[in-house]
Amino acid sequence: MTSFIKKSEIKNNWLLINAENAIVGRLAAYISKVLRGKDKSIYTPNMDTGDFVIVTNIDKIKFTGKKLNNKKYYRHTGHPGGIKTTSPSILMKKKPEDVLKLAVKRMLPHGPLAKKQLSKLKIYKGEKHPHDTQNPKVIDFIKLNKKNSTAIN
Repeated sequence: MTSFIKKSEIKNNWLLINAENAIVGRLAAYISKVLRGKDKSIYTPNMDTGDFVIVTNIDKIKFTGKKLNNKKYYRHTGHPGGIKTTSPSILMKKKPEDVLKLAVKRMLPHGPLAKKQLSKLKIYKGEKHPHDTQNPKVIDFIKLNKKNSTAIN
């Protein structure tokens, strides 16, 4: 028989990830999985079972290949001919937080639940963050990623 989880039974944890030398796409895929709660046994698609994620050192994140200069982000102003483009290198100088936030946002399903899940992502430039009182569990993403990539190859 299928059991359904109640809102009161959901326990959200806090995770801390150091993004120094991490690849944007791989980090975004891991974060989107954690935000949705797909790494838990109680995962339910229509409920917010995910954890809070704190990402530090976002200004030291890496792109593979020539994506730093060749990749384009598009947005539209809403007016005729109002399409605007920018590259990750420009965005990294202005707002490095937006590079990862856009990548994670596009990996989540669209809708009100995804907006709520995306609000649980906290991104900071340096080592410092104001969430010490939540006692976040430190995730060594570089080690985790190397372990997973060697298993695939």
